[in-house]
Amino acid sequence: MQAPLIELTSITKRFPGMTALNNVDFSIEPAEIVCLAGENGSGKSTLIKVLSGIYRPEQGRLVFDGEEIATLSPREAIARGVQVIYQDFSLFPNLTVAENLALSRFLGEKRQLMNRAEARRIGQEALDRLGVSIDLEAEVGSLSTADRQLVAIARALMSPVRLLVMDEPTTALTGREIDRLFALVREIKAKGIAVLFVSHKMREMLEISERIVIFRNGRKVAEGSTADFTEGSITKAMTGQDIGGERYEGPASDAPIRLAVSGLSVPGRVEDVSFSLRSGEIVGLSGLLGSGRTELALALFGLSPDHGGRIEIDGHAIEAKDVNAAIDAGIAYVPEDRLSEGLFMTQSIARNINAGVIDRLSSGPFVDKTAFSQAAEDTVSSLRIATPGIEKAVGLLSGGNQQRVVIGRWLQTGPKVLILNGPTVGVDVGSKAEIHRQLRKLAVENGLAVLMISDDVPELIQNCNRILLMHRGRLIDEIQAVGVEEDDIHARLKGLD
Repeated sequence: MQAPLIELTSITKRFPGMTALNNVDFSIEPAEIVCLAGENGSGKSTLIKVLSGIYRPEQGRLVFDGEEIATLSPREAIARGVQVIYQDFSLFPNLTVAENLALSRFLGEKRQLMNRAEARRIGQEALDRLGVSIDLEAEVGSLSTADRQLVAIARALMSPVRLLVMDEPTTALTGREIDRLFALVREIKAKGIAVLFVSHKMREMLEISERIVIFRNGRKVAEGSTADFTEGSITKAMTGQDIGGERYEGPASDAPIRLAVSGLSVPGRVEDVSFSLRSGEIVGLSGLLGSGRTELALALFGLSPDHGGRIEIDGHAIEAKDVNAAIDAGIAYVPEDRLSEGLFMTQSIARNINAGVIDRLSSGPFVDKTAFSQAAEDTVSSLRIATPGIEKAVGLLSGGNQQRVVIGRWLQTGPKVLILNGPTVGVDVGSKAEIHRQLRKLAVENGLAVLMISDDVPELIQNCNRILLMHRGRLIDEIQAVGVEEDDIHARLKGLD
């Protein structure tokens, strides 16, 4: 019987005040695709850093190809064939594709000057191995997320690779791009390379992996063939509880219209879009990359002052020509990228929550510290944000709690319409369920109208009354969520390709 490629036994890793990995066993066979699942803080990232030599465990055994390793450094892990592609891809956005692909080789050879012709040759060879075509002279920062990911994979495969670790690789990808990635992962497996795939998305786990390993609170709680799991069993293992898949019923059909959009256009991006949202309604918006859905949201929020058409809130026309006008009219927008667009990562949780209502919490030039703290505490309590204290930096929170901070900030403004762009991207299943519960509660109790932009089809089906599909800047379909199945919507989205 062939020995595992990598075998970890009784691994324990501690940090001050917590045990990140507690007596964990983990192995992966050559050319095996394994999915590692678990909520944020379950120990997944710590395990990856042990595998890649970044963390040294306090106890346990590391065995590569049957050889026990006393200590493992990042350099030795790479030499043994371990490559990790993190969520940010670790690329240089101001360098070209060729330069990104050739840089590690040039640095390894201790070169001081960049040979552009050779960089192009090296880059072309790397892309040819994957069978993909990307402009070698394009700056990486100008590429789509999918193409940046391909560059990161190509770079990882330039050195002898035996285990490729992919950390949340589909977070910002659409359905078509995910299909392309999965085909590539299977090609990598066919070349004899093992793949450790980290994901929060149940459907993806079941589709791409051969074996699933689930962590909870630093322990391995479930492991087995993918065929032995269902979405429900994965969720229960990850969270320790059953999270229902009930659908949101929504308001009565005669509920008052909160948002009415007529003939909205943004030159070159959105064309003649009309729709409405009723009080208490959650409406989904989906479409392929470049469909215009984000541009539509930005126009509603006053970030595309060149837009045309008519926008009404509670029957009154508004001029959403800038953000302040949109906020004053009762529109709030939670952006797609909470890290770069939604949060001040080094600032306190309280400051992030109250950033939009400082004037309301001030008396003249001075902030009312008591009111400031109370407003933040009230938001933390109502949205069930798990914090180490409101004065701590928001960057210390998990992804799900960070997202609730962003939502809480905009709820402080008392909106009538809440636009959510990718509301649970990169959020674990437990936090996702809590965010959904809070949104439903706000819709029912406050009459909030919600526009939910998402690629997550189960999220749309479970939380929306209707789902709108966009393609090439136009609304091309409206689906009643009652009775519709995931495969129906996936088929419609693929039909837009």
